[in-house]
Amino acid sequence: MKRWFTLLLAACSPFAQAQADPFAPVAWLAGCWVQQGREAGSVEQWTAPAGGLMLGMARTLKNGRATEFEFMQIRADAAGRLTFIAQPQGRPPTEFALLRQGEAEAVFENAGHDFPQRVRYRRDAADRLTARIEGRVGGRERGIDFPMQRTACPP
Repeated sequence: MKRWFTLLLAACSPFAQAQADPFAPVAWLAGCWVQQGREAGSVEQWTAPAGGLMLGMARTLKNGRATEFEFMQIRADAAGRLTFIAQPQGRPPTEFALLRQGEAEAVFENAGHDFPQRVRYRRDAADRLTARIEGRVGGRERGIDFPMQRTACPP
């Protein structure tokens, strides 16, 4: 009886629940985000986690035309480890392993990639986030911030 009680407590602990849902630290990304300082229609959108996967897309407009786009994924492997996968401009996928995560931030890294080597998502408030790409270019550290605000998703 004591053994079953111990197992039940372990299964209900916050640690066990966090392990059961590897997407808990990034689930807040789900929804639509408008890129601040960009032309209207410049957005990033993420699906809610399901089936071990979140899907994302981004589009940047200039003078009414799409100048940049990106397909993205956040995947969980069998052990629950998250990987961010980026395909800017439809290029072949590049994987970034989860380096660290917190309640309001996830940092993914691929040290062997040219630029960026890190992709960071930080929740600044319930309706604001900053995506950031960073790494070394020509021996110098470089970073680009993409501030966004939550918006209603189009029908």
